Amino acid sequence: MKYFFLSEGWAIGQIWTVGGLWNEIAWRRAPDIKKMSICLWDKNEQMWLHRVEDAVLMVEIYPTAEAQQSASNQNIGNVVLTRLIDAEKVLEYLSNTSAICQTHHI
Repeated sequence: MKYFFLSEGWAIGQIWTVGGLWNEIAWRRAPDIKKMSICLWDKNEQMWLHRVEDAVLMVEIYPTAEAQQSASNQNIGNVVLTRLIDAEKVLEYLSNTSAICQTHHI
């Protein structure tokens, strides 16, 4: 499994695998992406941990309409995450960060 943190107010867009964009018809399913019940609070920003299957190489994220309206900087349209992390890096980050870690029931 691979992981990434996603700020509250951002959504997941397109997914890439080795062969290019994830094709639900070819794979016969959607990619396995799960929002975990762990979040970090850092400078009033809530970031949720997400788990993705190993076949996923890149994840496009974009701000939701509500986030764009409330954000002071509306210049970011979308971002592609290319460096997904493993569980060891997640634990390392959680143990070394100055942010507050919380668990929630989703």
